[in-house]
Amino acid sequence: MTVKSIDVPTDILGVIPARWGSKRFPGKPLALLKGKPLVRWAWDRAQQVRNVASWLVATDDRRILEAVQAFGGNAILTASDHATGTDRIAEVIAGRSNTLVANIQGDEPLLDPKAVEAAISALCAHPDAGVGTAAFPIHTLEELEDPNVVKVLLDLDHRALAFTRSPVPFVRDQSDRRSWIARGIHYRHLGVYLYRREALTAFSRWKPGPLEQAESLEQLRFLEHGVAIVCALVDKGSPGVDTPEDLHRLEQLID
Repeated sequence: MTVKSIDVPTDILGVIPARWGSKRFPGKPLALLKGKPLVRWAWDRAQQVRNVASWLVATDDRRILEAVQAFGGNAILTASDHATGTDRIAEVIAGRSNTLVANIQGDEPLLDPKAVEAAISALCAHPDAGVGTAAFPIHTLEELEDPNVVKVLLDLDHRALAFTRSPVPFVRDQSDRRSWIARGIHYRHLGVYLYRREALTAFSRWKPGPLEQAESLEQLRFLEHGVAIVCALVDKGSPGVDTPEDLHRLEQLID
């Protein structure tokens, strides 16, 4: 069988949005994990991603800018009033010619670079999609029922039907929710993205829709406007850092 090759542009720009004012963890990008700021962990992981021509950190705070520059990274200051990281990235791309833009979260210090590569391949293989991302199987009921865990419903070609904090899909014929997991149809969203330039530009012009506002999930803005999101399936995710307690737990896990 002949495997169709996937053409990947050579001008992909990678952006790591990093804002100071997290409600649950102010100054999070500069919080230290094993003596190294979280934004440095994200930067080092980003450098391992193939097919991304260059990376930069987009921040609203000079302290983060100077910290990134101090370890040799690229960083730029952006406006402080962006509602989402995607809006911040849209500002970055406005003065550039890149056709595709990769985005990783600055609070996932153990992100697998292959997950980003998978999202790149997924989008490049689906010219009708405007965004590529990744998802992985949910294995526990605790994950499924946790509203901080974002679930994604997929069609048969791995396009996203919906993103939600609710435990979906509902399995009607099984009252014991623990048995739902065995179906293999519950997926957790992994916060890596690849955007086509035109989709990203349009995103910045649209106001948040009712679903995005209800769930507080910015990726729903694309779906509410009919932009297809294709998901690469990967084996597992990585622990994120939302609170100082998360950072402490992660500190104990890393040798």
